[in-house]
Amino acid sequence: MRAARFYAPGDVRIDEIPEPTPKNGQVKIKIGWTGICGSDLHAYLAGIEGGTMPDQKTPHPVTGETLPIVLGHEFSGTIVELGSQVDSKRLAVGQQVCVEPLISCMKSTCGPCSSGTRNICPHASFLGIAGWGGGLSEYIAADQQLVFPLPADLPLEVGAMIEPLAVAWHAVKRSGFTPGSKCLIMGSGPIGLMVLKVLKARGASWIGVSEPSIQRRQMAAEHAADAVFDPRSVDVVAETRKVTHDEGADFVFDCAGIQASLDLAIHAVRPRGTIMNIALWGEKAHIDFMEVLMKEIFITGILGYDRCHEELLEAVAAGKFQGLEKLITRKIGLEDLVEKGIKALITEKDTQIKILVHP
Repeated sequence: MRAARFYAPGDVRIDEIPEPTPKNGQVKIKIGWTGICGSDLHAYLAGIEGGTMPDQKTPHPVTGETLPIVLGHEFSGTIVELGSQVDSKRLAVGQQVCVEPLISCMKSTCGPCSSGTRNICPHASFLGIAGWGGGLSEYIAADQQLVFPLPADLPLEVGAMIEPLAVAWHAVKRSGFTPGSKCLIMGSGPIGLMVLKVLKARGASWIGVSEPSIQRRQMAAEHAADAVFDPRSVDVVAETRKVTHDEGADFVFDCAGIQASLDLAIHAVRPRGTIMNIALWGEKAHIDFMEVLMKEIFITGILGYDRCHEELLEAVAAGKFQGLEKLITRKIGLEDLVEKGIKALITEKDTQIKILVHP
């Protein structure tokens, strides 16, 4: 089968590799669509540090694989084969599914894995980043506990966006958000827009979005943001205070991951408010701790998601999310992954939000 494999920064190749055979407790999935994630861009540009991705000599401690690895962790598809000991009451051939690609060591000596918070296992990573196959291939064999049936009539294209939507869902849950809260989102890229959709679904009373790109501001407005701000020409803090009784936002979600967005978040959040960081940072952040101290701000962050796919899919099935397909800005074939996918997201970031690949 064909698969897109990562060899090194700037080196992604379409290779012919063997089709996987499902092991005990696994299902074989024919991939329908796979989204290109920001972490895929990080890998292509500079690699992913911190042990999440192996290198050519050091295998990942969970998968045991070294580079090259198959890319792609945002994907949906159709089950074509069941391995032995698969729960046939929950999963069946012909079923359309998505996958929660998070993997961890699952050792009894690992505190996070033992307590159920495996996303913060020191060796946590993802299918499509650490090995064990990925969505940028024709097929994958995945453990049954990672596979979730999609709601009836949900297109596979939308199914491929459940994974990034789960990141936003987890971030909103971990923030301590309560319905009726006033929220500010820094950045309206793919995850920022996903956070906007989740906040709407969970009952935020006001959502502002700070974004320098006019095209991305327009998209945030189209997806029902109450206000959109250009931080280069508008005092976002002052505008946020106008609608929050001069207090500030209850919750600020930083989806930009730059110093300017963090600084603005600290000034825009209300006393004892919460700043949730979701973005991957390319450099170390500097925090004005005097402002944090004086306002007793709570600053936290999330990594991926933590057992929320099932709950999220119930919300999707209940019609809590409308217009997810409108976040898809391009569909391409596997052969166009680098030029029309990865490079387009780097050079056309104002207009490209979510590019899906059909292997």
